[in-house]
Amino acid sequence: MKELALKYGCNPNQKPSRIYMTEGELPIEVLNGRPGYINFLDALNGWQLVKELKEATGMPAATSFKHVSPAGAAIGLPLSDTLKKIYFVDDVQIPLSPVACAYARARGADRMSSYGDFIALSDTCDAATATLIKREVSDGVIAPDYTEEALQILREKRKGTYNVIKIDPDYVPEPIERKQVFGITFEQGRNEIKLNDPALFENIPTASKTFTDEAKRDLMIALITLKYTQSNSVCYVKDGQAIGIGAGQQSRIHCTRLAGNKADIWWLRQHPKVMNLPFVEKIHRADRDNTIDIYISDDYMDVLADGEWQKFFSEKPEPLTREEKQAWIAQNTGVALGSDAFFPFGDNIERAHKSGVQFVAQAGGSVRDDHVIETCDKYGITMAFTGVRLFHH
Repeated sequence: MKELALKYGCNPNQKPSRIYMTEGELPIEVLNGRPGYINFLDALNGWQLVKELKEATGMPAATSFKHVSPAGAAIGLPLSDTLKKIYFVDDVQIPLSPVACAYARARGADRMSSYGDFIALSDTCDAATATLIKREVSDGVIAPDYTEEALQILREKRKGTYNVIKIDPDYVPEPIERKQVFGITFEQGRNEIKLNDPALFENIPTASKTFTDEAKRDLMIALITLKYTQSNSVCYVKDGQAIGIGAGQQSRIHCTRLAGNKADIWWLRQHPKVMNLPFVEKIHRADRDNTIDIYISDDYMDVLADGEWQKFFSEKPEPLTREEKQAWIAQNTGVALGSDAFFPFGDNIERAHKSGVQFVAQAGGSVRDDHVIETCDKYGITMAFTGVRLFHH
């Protein structure tokens, strides 16, 4: 098949719409549903991300994409009991495979942003992964293959319209890529840089020179995630998964704050008060996620006010105070931070430190690199200048 007609483009008024190959056949097969223009943008960017994560780490990988940026990305490390609970997979009766763990981590990192996502998996989608996917609000999934049981589970989702795409894992695109803007064609070489090179972390200008093996792995995950994130972007990673992604901001400090706030929310969801919230029975998953998000925020009275809390809780919980939140966030350590370009000032490091960042990888090359290094040294942070910019548009 050389082309596939789509219902419409980015918006319903943008017709006609299609995807096609000028040479050869499309490397994808739609097994179920009718994916749209944005679905394919998410699917193909997501596939590249997980394919690279698998190549870099040797482990199955997953990502959750929304509007052509990842909301989460992870490799398939086993889940602790705490993570199983905050990702709402602790009630699953079948064992979670590595690819299922990767998906649970990718989806669970930022559940608010992942609502209605498009999923990419590096490995064959099995029944365990399909079972987790079926429970969530999602537009579709792309993977190199599906077991028969998984495909049956997914075909039952969304009244039979759930989008399931199979991609040829051996497909290699042409080295030159093109797109049009305002009738003008842009052309460039594909960004083929490999980010699993240990040399990326050898130029260390900070006083602290130590990267643990886990830190190098997490920094690679951050950089590969950023390679497919709309710029400007930064990514916080811990224990093999993104915990906060800031995408598409004009200012790098706003990226760092946005991603840092998401990392803080991920960590706060593990606070005993949050994990033990007494939700009413049969609360919808989206309502529960939204309630947790508000409970953690400064607007907590929106769900704790008299006449309101009864909608969500069987009994009124105590608030999570600002002091309790600050004390809990201070316990988060060992976080890795990647940036898709240089940090212009040390204020980015100041913000990152508040979210437990101990390891940084960034391009370097700012006229104020000295200030950034000085701020890292202030907190004992190890930072590498990779010399690599990863803008993505």
